[in-house]
Amino acid sequence: MDKKKYILVDAMNMFHRAKHVVHRGDIDTRIGMALHIMFNSLRKGWRDLGGHHVVYCLEGKSWRKGTYKDYKANRVIAQLKKSKKEQEDDELFFEAFNSLNKFIAEHTNATVLQCPVGEADDLIATWIDLHPENDHVIISSDSDFVQLLAPNVEIYNGVTDVLFTHDAVYNGKGQRCEFSLKSDGKIKVGPDDMFFEPERDDWTDLSMFLKCIRGDKSDNIYPAYPGARMKGSKNKTGIMEAWEDMSSGGYNWNNFMQQTWTDVKGELQTVKERYEINHILINLRLQPDDIKEMLVQSIVDEIRTDRKQGVGIKFMQFCTMWDLKKIADYPDEYATMLNSAYDDYLIEVHKELA
Repeated sequence: MDKKKYILVDAMNMFHRAKHVVHRGDIDTRIGMALHIMFNSLRKGWRDLGGHHVVYCLEGKSWRKGTYKDYKANRVIAQLKKSKKEQEDDELFFEAFNSLNKFIAEHTNATVLQCPVGEADDLIATWIDLHPENDHVIISSDSDFVQLLAPNVEIYNGVTDVLFTHDAVYNGKGQRCEFSLKSDGKIKVGPDDMFFEPERDDWTDLSMFLKCIRGDKSDNIYPAYPGARMKGSKNKTGIMEAWEDMSSGGYNWNNFMQQTWTDVKGELQTVKERYEINHILINLRLQPDDIKEMLVQSIVDEIRTDRKQGVGIKFMQFCTMWDLKKIADYPDEYATMLNSAYDDYLIEVHKELA
């Protein structure tokens, strides 16, 4: 089997981020710019990183809401607080997003994935696990994907034009950059430095641990230990002391995890219990077994043996509909990318299950 490189698109994340970085112009101009960012991010991953097939991942109703009722509840509240004009603009943006999804699904040879009970993150992690011998580029700005970085997995943020690998970070010019791990587990990218090496080899694992302790405001995941300091004091264990002691399960780890705090409802919480909840929510490989089965089945079901024709013409029609003039100037590059079909071993699995 020839080694492939899959371009894994976190579609909603990319469109949402693109939407929020475009502030100027009327609504049509802003929608056009958001679509430009989407397509250019895809082209960058394909052309500069050597892609073979695009896998376009959409959201489903997350199983996490059944585990944790407050999961992403803040987003509903934020939407309701928007003005009427902002809500009307959002409707127009998502009309364009749905049009893009329809075009990708019906008129290209990209694989389009959606699971009724899973998020795009879950599908991307599952796809990688089903293709361990191949390479993968995740197109997303979501820092949760840092946990998936490996010799065969990279992340490209098309909004900031930054590439993350398991041992380095590169800017849009291909220059190696300084980077550091923030206290919330996110990555802070600094200036270019061709000689820069990360301080620790375990920074991707530490990133996920920090997220579990600090929580994730964007997903409404509360901290496991509010106010915990990175470095402890004489009388109190800090986050880093706990982390360094995690593998041995020694005093610092247990002392940190057994701490308690009172939440806004006046209920006593234990760090260990909250950490375990957050770990399940954040770790992209800890889905319940029945959810894993549905994710795998969703992927297998979408593997197509047929090949769509006329991709280039349909692409030009889509560009005309949304006035994407700059993208339409390079039709061959985009058409080649969108015309490239899946031809790996899961086709045989699909035939066996059909």
